[in-house]
Amino acid sequence: MSTLLVRNAEVLVTMDPDRREIPDGGLFARDGFIEAVGPSDALPATADEILDATGLLVLPGLVNTHHHLYQTLTRAVPGAQDAGLFDWLRTLYPIWARMTPEDVDLATRTGLLELAHSGCTTAFDHHYLWPNGSSVSDQVAAAHEVGVRFHVSRGSMSLGESDGGLPPDSVVEDEDAILADSEDAITRFHDPAPGSMTQVVLAPCSPFSVSTDLMRRTAELARAHGVRLHTHLAETADEEGFCLETFGARPVAYAEEVGWAGPDVWYAHGVFIDDGEIARMAGAGTGVAHCPSSNMRLASGIAPVARYLAAGVPVGLGVDGSASNDGSHMLGEARLAMLLARLNAAPSLEGGPQMAARTALEMATLGGAAVLGRDDIGSLAAGRCADFFTLDLGRIEYAGGLHDPVAAALLCAPTPAVHTYVQGRAVVSGGECTCLLHEGHWIEEHNRAAMRLVNGD
Repeated sequence: MSTLLVRNAEVLVTMDPDRREIPDGGLFARDGFIEAVGPSDALPATADEILDATGLLVLPGLVNTHHHLYQTLTRAVPGAQDAGLFDWLRTLYPIWARMTPEDVDLATRTGLLELAHSGCTTAFDHHYLWPNGSSVSDQVAAAHEVGVRFHVSRGSMSLGESDGGLPPDSVVEDEDAILADSEDAITRFHDPAPGSMTQVVLAPCSPFSVSTDLMRRTAELARAHGVRLHTHLAETADEEGFCLETFGARPVAYAEEVGWAGPDVWYAHGVFIDDGEIARMAGAGTGVAHCPSSNMRLASGIAPVARYLAAGVPVGLGVDGSASNDGSHMLGEARLAMLLARLNAAPSLEGGPQMAARTALEMATLGGAAVLGRDDIGSLAAGRCADFFTLDLGRIEYAGGLHDPVAAALLCAPTPAVHTYVQGRAVVSGGECTCLLHEGHWIEEHNRAAMRLVNGD
């Protein structure tokens, strides 16, 4: 069993029940799990690996609760740069239909590396189209090599344009085949044990891309195997209108009708959700992934995050697809969540108090852990996984901000992590990736694949 000692941190943020922030703090971990957290002089003096965190802020690893890693291949595509959600999708679906298993591997690898550089240690990916023989196994293999804790989805689309759905028929699948492959993915890859590196989520894309029957059957299958459920819901006014016109119900009511409510369910976005729906989500324990960058990028709207939190709805953060964000920076996403909530608190909008930096950090850590149904991540405390990252407080971005280093991490311009550790193992060390040789090589390969896809070569 290996041991890890982190010591001499300028401040160590625990996010434990007392929300301790420990000057000259550190932690001691054994075999990937934390045994002690406290002042450096109260910790063991030796370990197999010692990380001197002098001048560094140590934070719990960030948890990304909604992403589409394959979309790193289609960032800044000209035809989709200034479009709303539905037109954006129509532009990109034909490009995504060209993806190969190698493309999915490259995109997963690239996106997870980018997340790790931003302090993310756990990522959920919502992958819902599987062209040209690509599969869940392509993503799992890439994630294992990178070393980030991975919640992989067996997502799906079954309702093509000819049946009244949004996606082209070329990217939808047969529903019986979807369910069979979903069960196979659970059997092969889902690990519910504490500290698990891979868990499976069943995740039909959205109400406008799958049938009501598939939503119901997916919920039944997930609960038979004890895995979680995720889908897009109420992201745009168009989607709200689609639910009312097609199902005769508001989005949350429709989701409830097909079995999609409860502590094992979380929705992506939840922008167009009214107070009655918020109360129903809170009562059921249904969570939401807030994706501020994507909502701004696509001009979708501002999610009612303050009302979610006040009602007790579990809220995590997501960077969403890199094509609707053009970035995968979790610390930057937490900062934008705080700023967008403050904008929404303007008297001309919802009003109310400004979101505090520590509230945004809590959504990015404990909030994300709760949304993913995990009690072993999200904080630095005895018994939790040794997932953390460090920021260099000596960088120019933090100059003058050391009156409160924790708040500065959110209020100042986001910086890359110096170190990112997952289960006590360095994924980023000294700002460099440790899990793959020649990170630049993978970026070059990824860029070639992106150009081929977009150009149709």
